[in-house]
Amino acid sequence: MIKHIVFIKLQNRSPESLAEAADVLRSMDGKIEQLKSLEIGADILRSERSYDIALTATVETLDDLQAYQIHPVHQKIIEYINSVKEVSYAVDYEI
Repeated sequence: MIKHIVFIKLQNRSPESLAEAADVLRSMDGKIEQLKSLEIGADILRSERSYDIALTATVETLDDLQAYQIHPVHQKIIEYINSVKEVSYAVDYEI
């Protein structure tokens, strides 16, 4: 199993922008067969060092991770996130 974690800091950190971005990310749920689980969380501390949103996804294999990355639904999400993010970081690891 592979865990895929992404932290996103938005350009506009208003509650409305956070809610919209989180909803867009959640819209992937059930639409990409390789995703075994998907969690989206908005930061509750809102500190200067905090990132705004965390995405945690689980897939079975590295091949599934690659298929997820290029899936058309995910590509549309990336396009949106790239338009609203300040920065993002990802970590992928085996569990």
